[in-house]
Amino acid sequence: MKRIFTILSFALALQQSYGQAKTSSTLPPALSAIKEADLKKDIFELAGDAFRGRRAGTPDELRAAVWTSQKAQEAGLKPAGDDGTYFQFFNIRRTQTTNRSTLQLNGQNLTLWKDFWVAQPVNSRVDAPVVWLHSMADTTKDLQGKVVAMKIVAPNPLPAPGMSLWGYRYTALAIRQQGMVLRRHGAAAIILVADDEVEKAIAFVGNNFKDGLYQNEGLNTASAATRVPQQTVPVLMVKSNLASALQQAGVTAKADLQSQVYLYPSVNVVAKADGTDAKLRSEYVLFSGHHDHDGEGNPVGQDSIWNGADDNASVTVGMLAIARAWTAKPGKRSALFVWHGAEERGLLGSRWYAVHPTVPRESIVAVLNGDMIGRNAPDSAALLGTTSNKNSTDLVNMAMKANDQLTHFKVDFSWDDARHPEGWYRRSDHLPYAQVGIPAIFFTTLLHADYHTPKDEPSRIDITKLAKMSKWMYATGWSVSQTASRPALDKK
Repeated sequence: MKRIFTILSFALALQQSYGQAKTSSTLPPALSAIKEADLKKDIFELAGDAFRGRRAGTPDELRAAVWTSQKAQEAGLKPAGDDGTYFQFFNIRRTQTTNRSTLQLNGQNLTLWKDFWVAQPVNSRVDAPVVWLHSMADTTKDLQGKVVAMKIVAPNPLPAPGMSLWGYRYTALAIRQQGMVLRRHGAAAIILVADDEVEKAIAFVGNNFKDGLYQNEGLNTASAATRVPQQTVPVLMVKSNLASALQQAGVTAKADLQSQVYLYPSVNVVAKADGTDAKLRSEYVLFSGHHDHDGEGNPVGQDSIWNGADDNASVTVGMLAIARAWTAKPGKRSALFVWHGAEERGLLGSRWYAVHPTVPRESIVAVLNGDMIGRNAPDSAALLGTTSNKNSTDLVNMAMKANDQLTHFKVDFSWDDARHPEGWYRRSDHLPYAQVGIPAIFFTTLLHADYHTPKDEPSRIDITKLAKMSKWMYATGWSVSQTASRPALDKK
């Protein structure tokens, strides 16, 4: 009897051992290489004040790129950028209102970026009487050749309640709608007075107007589209305290608005880990994120540095952690790591790389992009590219299997709905790859109250959750690297 019990116990232990091996066989072999201590050290460096917010096109972004490349090299990754380096440079074409631009009301000078803002860069000179409109119904007046002034009219429809950057969206939409109507009535210039909603958002809104417009230089017709019109109808925004002055009889406005267009560099950091399979090593699973943020801007309280710890230092350091795991135990396919520059200026780095990849585009089998992976509830996350925007069921299934086996997040799919007001799918670096036909998904822990504010600090990051999200991305990429067949594009 004792012998039978021993045999049964051994058989049961063997079955359990086999079952565990079978369950864990699809999980990556170097999960222990993703360490919270490394993530914490890296994010406090990269998102600290020393990098001053890593604004695209500034020396701070370039220093952040050098830091990222050094960390990639230390992790064991090989250079995969241009000319045997870790870098792929590209030019940003920036169109900006110059500080020489002026506005006078009855001969009194107003201060640019303090009393008035130019909504869009133009080259325009105006010297004309001001007509005050109490409402849009007053457009029946003769407005031809006059400076039209009025209070901003709330846009219709309003941005969805609770939407990120609500005040900025409110302002931009109101200016676009109101300006379109007033231009049609022949206004020579438009001065819109801030209402209460605009006043609350004026620091962020004004900073964006001051920044101007950004485009990739050298991609299709983008540069032609940003040429500054020599004469167009300018739209100016002023603070609410100027409303009474603009309503006085006989007021005249004189504006001399000037713009400049110039190029400066941004950079993608590109590195790789070679695969182990003789046939599959020529194919790549691409891990994607961005290393830039907003830089220095109008202060909120006493803080003028927009650190971007979650957006997107979290993914930058998460990818470094994945790189350490990958080089410790490489997959069959190679891994490509692309830290994009100038994402915050309009996905400029990923748009450039999708058109000018440093490996054959057809060799990229999938893109696993991350943006903001270190905040909100510990057990929640979101995966986009899964429902309305899905382009590869195979890739989504791999990601969900990795979550089921390893990380067990409650996954929110609602943000992938095409009707979601945030349009979140179209706001990160996977998009240009999906647009050129590469299977792509987007890992995120979603927005929070510190989004695009100086409060997005490293101290607010949930390091344990950051490690868990990094492991989810790693496990998904590992599955992609090991399959005999690459993830298929859906037929639609």
